[in-house]
Amino acid sequence: MEAPARPAPFAPFRIRIFALLWVATLVSNIGTWMHDVGAGWLMTTLDPAPLTVALVQAATTLPVFLFALPAGAIADIFDRRVLLIGVNAAMMLLTAALAFLVAAERVTPEMLIGFTFALGTGAAFLAPAWQAIVPALVPRETLQAAITLNSLGINVSRAIGPALAGALIVGIGLYAPFALNAASFVGILAVLASWKPETPPESPLPREKVGTAILAGLRYAAFSDPVRAILWRAAAFFAFASAFWALLPLIAKITLGGDARLYGILVACVGAGAVGGAFLLPAIRRRAGGDWTVAYGTVGMALALGLLAITREPSLAAVAALVAGAAWIAVLSTLNASAQMALPAWVRARGLSIFLTVFFGSMAAGSVAWGALAQRFGIPPTLAAAAAGAVLLIPLTAKARLGASETLDLAASMHWPAPVVQTAAAESRAPVMTLVTYRVAAAEHARFIAAMQALKRARRRSGAYDWGLMQDGADPDRFVEYFFDATWLEHLRHHRRVSAADHALQNRIGALLAPDTKPVVEHLLNAAHAPPTKPLRE
Repeated sequence: MEAPARPAPFAPFRIRIFALLWVATLVSNIGTWMHDVGAGWLMTTLDPAPLTVALVQAATTLPVFLFALPAGAIADIFDRRVLLIGVNAAMMLLTAALAFLVAAERVTPEMLIGFTFALGTGAAFLAPAWQAIVPALVPRETLQAAITLNSLGINVSRAIGPALAGALIVGIGLYAPFALNAASFVGILAVLASWKPETPPESPLPREKVGTAILAGLRYAAFSDPVRAILWRAAAFFAFASAFWALLPLIAKITLGGDARLYGILVACVGAGAVGGAFLLPAIRRRAGGDWTVAYGTVGMALALGLLAITREPSLAAVAALVAGAAWIAVLSTLNASAQMALPAWVRARGLSIFLTVFFGSMAAGSVAWGALAQRFGIPPTLAAAAAGAVLLIPLTAKARLGASETLDLAASMHWPAPVVQTAAAESRAPVMTLVTYRVAAAEHARFIAAMQALKRARRRSGAYDWGLMQDGADPDRFVEYFFDATWLEHLRHHRRVSAADHALQNRIGALLAPDTKPVVEHLLNAAHAPPTKPLRE
């Protein structure tokens, strides 16, 4: 039997809305990179202390760490298109105001950090929604290609924006990158305004509250082995890779003795390296797999940091930037694609927001730490320390395997029957305890208990906050599973979150039961707020 043909790398461009959003996002990202270069260089003119310059990078990334979780919950609960339009419009106005203040020479270091933090907050509310809409734009078989193309777009913009910013700063003035960034939002707002996404089926359940939604997302990540592996690998890489971004303005200005044009060229080389890496990445990932691709990318970033630590030649620094760009896209796109594949639709934005929290939290903490170390010990020793740390963490993260969920069907199975409720007060009787009784022949006890541990994680991912498995002392073939949901409404949500992969697991457990038996399910309601009732059976 022939293997299915692999989708072409540019197949997602055949989908009109994806192509339009990609182009509009490319233009907007060019503006963003011009802005970032302008902000980094502006701070070197206002206060060139290493820690202060590094705070600009921290102010960009810290808001994502602080606000990504509520942003992901909001993106899962509310209309993502409306959210994207509103936040992009607010960021356009903020950037225009900053451009005016820079032109008037009224900006202080504190003001620049404040504007940077506000724009970073906007990016925090954009990122989960942007990433979560990608699976809705393209078929699943082209999702990996779409994610790589989005990473490619970011890095094409990185290749264009910084060099353009450097030329604008030298030729026109420091306000120019900020002004053009404000204008770059117009295209993306126009495309979003014209986009008419498919309306998802209306849920019979009321909309989740933000706090409850955040807890559900955290619970899913905590009990998903693939998601935990991705988060651990992300923290290990970005904490050390952040040294490159935090110190690059100072490398250009102090170590290499350059100006804004050189800084723009170095960042453009990062983008060029990432573009080249994006074309090589599918073949590398096909041969090496996700785990080795991340390991190779980590080694590449360590080599780039090491070269920057020892060189004083701009040409060698440009080579290091090219290597860093290729390494960056290899790791970031691989981890992002793995995260997309590991999350079902109901929790996708929340799960991605957790990934972004780890990503930007590591970047923000790393930026401050590396900036402080550079101020105390100097830039070259700090870069060397970051390179060594990145390499040392490779064996420590080897057991966190990627791609475990790529073959799983995470779509809602909807196979659980609706629970039968014989009292109208069920909604107010919290918590809800579910009991499931199984009969298992002695020969299958060990296999059954092992399979139930996997079911435990599935129950917890879908909403249960406690779980246990008990064996009847008087009848050893009788096992009772119990788990709790916070409310009856949350139990109903639990029903709708069970995936096809969870259904397959339950079928495997069913095959281990004694002949002519099946699980018996009971729902017990809290008796503290109502007269006792008998267990409710399905």
